[in-house]
Amino acid sequence: MKKILVPTDFSEEAENALKVASQIAKKHGSEIYLLHMLEIPMQDIDAVSSKAEVPEVMFFMRMAHQKFEDIMNSDYLEGITVHEIVKPDGSFNGISEICKEHGITMITMGSHGASGIKEMFIGSNAEKAVRNSDVPVLVIKNDHTDFSVDDIVFASDFKNDNKETYRQATEFAKEFDAKLHLLMVNTPSSFSTTQKANERISEFIKDYNFKNYTVNIYNDESVEKGILNFSKFIDADLIGISTHGRQGIAHFFNGSISEDLVNHARRPVITFKI
Repeated sequence: MKKILVPTDFSEEAENALKVASQIAKKHGSEIYLLHMLEIPMQDIDAVSSKAEVPEVMFFMRMAHQKFEDIMNSDYLEGITVHEIVKPDGSFNGISEICKEHGITMITMGSHGASGIKEMFIGSNAEKAVRNSDVPVLVIKNDHTDFSVDDIVFASDFKNDNKETYRQATEFAKEFDAKLHLLMVNTPSSFSTTQKANERISEFIKDYNFKNYTVNIYNDESVEKGILNFSKFIDADLIGISTHGRQGIAHFFNGSISEDLVNHARRPVITFKI
């Protein structure tokens, strides 16, 4: 968590995420990279890339820098190294390249979620970041005056391709001295006995030295509902889940539990890329 990227559209939700990032930065000595992506028509983006000074583009760039200056004066950022990034691209498709360029280790961003037709065809910016990022994405929904993490639900099917994400989750839990609540959700269409589920989880975690965890099998109508209901039952501070980062037509038809949680969960969610 040494370099935290915080995308901002200067909204209340974005500021909520920045406040959480600042708390994490102060606790762990992190730097913050504050990113604003301008929504500019493609012909103007081409002009910017060729060094031409398009009046409309330059106006929005100056406005963005002015808003950055206002944010930099916020008391909660005092003592933190904050870098300013403005990109003339409103999409989140290049988020992975931005992370690589600056050595980002985690993204923290705000979201109010998306629903209905908007969710199906557009999705929230947080959902797009989850889909395109190779580093963990921490999604914040509300204002947290004290962002403390004691209990993390790590939901998984506990198959081999999730092992790297489990390692990342244990490292994150160690940073906060938090307990992981390993969760496997049984649904009517995908059911395992308690014995078999426990055996699968035990086999999955046997090579890891992390000890601060509980094992939980939960029955519900769907995986998403099971995760949300169990998290509410134990009053978890955070939900952690793996994501395949599906894109294109595969995403449209198959969807993603992690992206659904980003949109629908009321508590913070962190995703780890498989």
